[in-house]
Amino acid sequence: MSDTPANIPPADPGHSESRLGPNAWLVEEMFEQFRTDPSSVSESWQEFFADYNPPGHHRPEPATPTGTAAAETPAAATAVQAETEPAEEPPEPPGEQLRGVGARIVANMEASLAVPTATSYREVPAKLLEINRRVINGYLGRTRGGKVSFTHLIGYALVKAISGHVPAINNSFLEGPEGEPRIVRNEHVGLGLAIDMEKSDGSRSLIVPCIRDADTMDFAEFAAHYDEMIRKAKTNKLGVDDFAGVTVTLTNPGTIGTERSVPRLMPGQGAIVGVGSLTFPTGFAGADPETLADLGISKVITISSTYDHRIIQGAESGMLLKKVDELLLGADGFYDEIFTSLGVPYEAVMWRRDVHGWDREDTQVAKQMQVSTIINMYRVRGHLIADLDPLSAEPPEMHSELDPATYGLTIWDLDRRFLTGGEQGIYARIGTDERMALGDILHVLRDAYCRTVGIEYMHIQDPAEKRWIQEKVEGTDIHLDNEDQRHILGKLNGAEALEKFLATKYLGQKRFGLEGAESLVPLLDAILEQAADGGLDSAVMGMPHRGRLNVLVNVVGKAYSQLFREFEGYLDPSSIQGSGDVKYHLGQSGSFRSRGGSELPLQLAANPSHLEAVNPVVEGMARARMDQIPVDDSRAYPVLPVLMHGDAAFAGQGIVAECFGLSGLTGHRTGGTVHFIVNNQIGFTTSPRFS
Repeated sequence: MSDTPANIPPADPGHSESRLGPNAWLVEEMFEQFRTDPSSVSESWQEFFADYNPPGHHRPEPATPTGTAAAETPAAATAVQAETEPAEEPPEPPGEQLRGVGARIVANMEASLAVPTATSYREVPAKLLEINRRVINGYLGRTRGGKVSFTHLIGYALVKAISGHVPAINNSFLEGPEGEPRIVRNEHVGLGLAIDMEKSDGSRSLIVPCIRDADTMDFAEFAAHYDEMIRKAKTNKLGVDDFAGVTVTLTNPGTIGTERSVPRLMPGQGAIVGVGSLTFPTGFAGADPETLADLGISKVITISSTYDHRIIQGAESGMLLKKVDELLLGADGFYDEIFTSLGVPYEAVMWRRDVHGWDREDTQVAKQMQVSTIINMYRVRGHLIADLDPLSAEPPEMHSELDPATYGLTIWDLDRRFLTGGEQGIYARIGTDERMALGDILHVLRDAYCRTVGIEYMHIQDPAEKRWIQEKVEGTDIHLDNEDQRHILGKLNGAEALEKFLATKYLGQKRFGLEGAESLVPLLDAILEQAADGGLDSAVMGMPHRGRLNVLVNVVGKAYSQLFREFEGYLDPSSIQGSGDVKYHLGQSGSFRSRGGSELPLQLAANPSHLEAVNPVVEGMARARMDQIPVDDSRAYPVLPVLMHGDAAFAGQGIVAECFGLSGLTGHRTGGTVHFIVNNQIGFTTSPRFS
């Protein structure tokens, strides 16, 4: 057990049982440990138990006098006589006496009998809950990590329902000094989390830490507090304050498969809400999954509300469960609020009734046509809902042509299987079955076109080129092995460390840093590594000022010492008055070495002018270099041009379009250029929404 006090709030003299609630066993256990060896618990526990005097424990009384003087008293004489006459011992009762924690649990349960309770139930469809949770966890898994559980979402819905609609559930019953009944109207919701703990001996006990003032939190804060309570419980680090202030308790026996339960309500709380298992209705337990999808059968959760009937009425309990039901079905923008709080850059899925009429064959044919349409629309417009706004400057918006509802498709169709288009469809890169569930089809398409990379290519006239792009992006495995991840992390660390050092060491000096766009360095590294391993002759790069110093050092190979000398104002001794230019205009020649050992000569063109003026210079340098290399049919364009841009400059400066226009001419052709566009969100030539 923890050696940190379970921080039960100070209560009435003697720490009344009503204030200890279900956590009393933990205090009892630590108290027994303290009595055996006070030094075995921390100082905070020792301070807590210094004046702790619970029922059943008594301070030692002064010792009774011994010897002749003691024998002179009638009580002493009786005791001496009792010692000489052995008494007949009563027979040992059967069973094992409960002591310590076991006895405390008995006391808790007997105390709970004094609370007159009633229980309400409601069966809640969990289809929408499952889908939105899957979207949230998919986003978290691709970004910062972590997961949201069903209990996170249900607990937050419970807090919202209590604070905004049924505050009576948050009341507590109290007996006054003369035994008169009183009602306490708690200002904020203290949500107790019933956590089942398995002890070292295999026995199980329940602790109930508290998320205090849960009604003042958004979902991200609520989930963080929830996770922190679980972490403390699992690592035995719950403190005294973690148990104070519970007004309503949430318990989830559904995690072990219990369908519904009637938990006991301890004195001092108005209600305890139980969450059952998430499963299909029992009558459909053995049904075929495709039959369940065809019939539109949803998994359900049974939620119970056990309440103190002295201060809460049945209608209020029923209203609570009704509101929780409505919130879990998306009422009041419940999921939109959660998505916004977590920064999920998509619109939440909405609840809609199934559309699956009696003319099943005609309906299926119509839906199949719509599925084929939405597959094509994701290829055409998927980039419009990609997560390309790192500052979240604009709220996410679902494009109507990408919304399944536009085509009469609902959440009930997600588990139904549809044709994917044969050899021209997406299944060839997923598996061998030409039918897939709509949810899986959308998952493949969104992974390809709507994540953090937007791909726009359906304007290409050559079907073979379009097919090639589809094969490269739809259903491909984007998982990186540990070695690649470590390599990328090293590149990111190098880029960020340089920016932090320059910002600290040369405070106030103009440098056009790469902060916020450090991923440019590992991206360049990946392209150049493929070029080196592919046997290209060399690469020529051009870029604006932003990030140039970082690219010079971490990609081209410029020495740190040379860069720092330039910051210190070092003058080139071979020139009369220095170069006359600033460090973020300079070019550099170097060599890139891949992890496989291949070398690739690099040249970063100087860019003393403004932004995109370097584009035709780089293209000309690459073409001139190609003209110097003997013709080889195996590699018609052996030099790789690489251009980096700011988003506003790329969209707003005409020289970019001119370079594209000339790129197909015989005398200008370089075989293609790799363009990197850094999303700055702020530009001089155009605003972000146009670029």
